[in-house]
Formats: sequence, structure tokens, C-alpha cells
Amino acid sequence: YVLENAGDAPMEGEGGERGQIKTDWTSFSLDATTFEHKGKRYLVWAQHDPKVGGNTSLFIAEMDTPWSIVSPQVALTHPELPWEVIGFRVNEGPAVLKRDGRVFITYSASATDFNYCMGLLHASEEADLLDPKSWTKSPEPVFGTDEAAGQFGPGHNCFVEDEQGRVIMVYHARNYKEIKGDPLDDPNRHTRAQWVGWREDGMPDFGRPVPD
Repeated sequence: YVLENAGDAPMEGEGGERGQIKTDWTSFSLDATTFEHKGKRYLVWAQHDPKVGGNTSLFIAEMDTPWSIVSPQVALTHPELPWEVIGFRVNEGPAVLKRDGRVFITYSASATDFNYCMGLLHASEEADLLDPKSWTKSPEPVFGTDEAAGQFGPGHNCFVEDEQGRVIMVYHARNYKEIKGDPLDDPNRHTRAQWVGWREDGMPDFGRPVPD
């Protein structure tokens, strides 16, 4: 759903509900995010695909208004690799990062216990972002549990920049491994933040989760 504010500043003016974003079918969906690229705005989100099964896959579509997309929506990644299907078949929590001619999308996979981890998609900034063939998927997680650091199941991140333009990744994780019952009922995925580094080949280096 979309909320709209008619004021000039987000903390001022009158707000209201604009309505539901209509995707190509109605099913469980969440974690929508938007980004602008070459004069167009895109929506990326997680949704259950009845044809694929599992829990959620990631989709992308161009937006024609702040509350609607241009159909058809395009599947970017389905949970299929071994580290994406532990406990649940999940791709969710997309976050977009652009740098040096590339567009990156991180996402989170598997159940929300210590198996939860982050994957990565990337494409050239000159490519058609609505073409799944434009995107390369990391064969392994790019960020995950670090028992030595006492950090378990990190994921569902976003990116912000400081005043010098350095990228900070904000994410949540637990500081213990064993969970009683359904991990979705465990409330202790606390918010953390750390710097993002960059490799010589231009790929982001998320490092390892830092201790509390």
C-alpha cells in the first residue's frame, strides 16, 4: 500500500492512504522498495509466485505513478540455491545500491533463524533492468552468520550514506543461535550497522558481522 503526503515536507502537511499497488496477481507480498535509474522509477519487492511454489521470489517493475506499476512484473530471482531454501524457500528484503556503473540488489534468504543470510544480484547500469538476463546472481551468500562474532542470521538490510558519501549497511541479527519455537515469534533481531567496503573489481565487500 502507498501513503501520500500533500505537504512539501514529510513531517508536515496532511497524509492519507493512496491505495494498494496492484501486482499481476494477488498473493502474499512484502518488502517493497523503490529506486530511480536513468529517469525511470522502479519497484522491487518479494511476492509468492503460485507457479513456482515456496514462499517468496523477487520481482521488479517500472512505475508509472508513485502508486502503480507497469505490467508485466518480472521475476529477478527465485529461491533455488541450497542456502536459499533452508527451512523455507525465501527471497525477500531487497535493497538497492548503485556505484561505478553497476546496480546491485541485496536480498535475504532462508528461514529467519541462524540460516538467514544475504545474497546479491548485480547488473550493468547500461543494461535493461527489466530483463532477467541482465542480472548476475551470486552463487554463495555475501553476508551471513558469524559464530565467532556472536552474530546469527543477519539480513533484511538497507543502505544509507554518511556526510562523506560512505555507504553504511543497516541490518538485523540475533546474538544467540538457539531459538525455542518458531523463529518468527522470537523478537530479538536487533538493528545493527557497519561500513560497506569495495573490492578492486568494483564489487561491494560486506565483510563479516561485527560483534556487539
